[in-house]
Amino acid sequence: MKLGILIHPDELSESWVRRICGSELSLFGLHPVGGNDAPASMAELIRDRERLEPYLAEIRGSGIGIEHEMHALRWFVPAGLSEKHPEWFRMNGDGLRTTDHNICATNGEALAYVEKRAEEAARLLPSSTHRYHFWIDDVDSAKCHCEKCAAFTASDQALLIYNAIARGVRRADPSGRQCYLAYHGTLAAPTHVMPEGNIFLEYAPMDRDFTRPIGDVGCEKNVRQTEVLDALLDLFGCEDATVCEYWLDNSMYSGWKKPPKKFTWDESIFRADVGYYESRGFGTATTFACYLGDEYREACGEDADIDGYLHKISL
Repeated sequence: MKLGILIHPDELSESWVRRICGSELSLFGLHPVGGNDAPASMAELIRDRERLEPYLAEIRGSGIGIEHEMHALRWFVPAGLSEKHPEWFRMNGDGLRTTDHNICATNGEALAYVEKRAEEAARLLPSSTHRYHFWIDDVDSAKCHCEKCAAFTASDQALLIYNAIARGVRRADPSGRQCYLAYHGTLAAPTHVMPEGNIFLEYAPMDRDFTRPIGDVGCEKNVRQTEVLDALLDLFGCEDATVCEYWLDNSMYSGWKKPPKKFTWDESIFRADVGYYESRGFGTATTFACYLGDEYREACGEDADIDGYLHKISL
């Protein structure tokens, strides 16, 4: 299985570059902060490309693929556009158009604008692997309740948006592929919408029990996360199918607050998870590895011991 890591752009430094280039990783990704800060952090990443490029060039030169993964939808369709185009934004359960999260997934003009912005983003943030991870907003439940969207599940609505993104990506990069992110409220497979030909599956079981292997049939929480996989893989196939995991995500284990906490990862869970994912047909897995850079060393006095992941010892 190909493995990769994702870190925040501001964490990328010489020390991370040395560890990455000396590893057996196949992929390295930059992940701007999500949540309500997602559009601002994506804009900051774009502005910071000149500083980051020497680091990325060194990583690319070592044969490791460079990707970017981020909640991009509010950057694509800024809330300020609601003054001119309120119909582009989702209708909440009370029947009101709102700019809080996501968009109206059946509004053709909104989708055309998403497509245009996705093309722009793919040109600004090119992927050396031709795989793109421009995600919808970082929320559990924020589908549109307008009359047209009501016929579609949250996952259907997400795929309508991802299809528009995929069309834009393909214009910027003819070999480009865009992910469908199965995550939170869009974990289940879409049922009424078919994916564009350049869509691949990215599965992110954030609501799992991280103290138990993902394939543990005795863990109800993990069963709920994995019971969707048959339908997802039937729809999207295994080509480029990717797991986005949290094995090294010290930002999550630190409660998304700095200074980072001391980190100890569970290598046995990781190995069990990899075996399960490979058995389901996944060929690639990445993990967030945020809060493990220079600030971690300053706070904890040493580098985090993650060599078992970076070097896939006896995997």
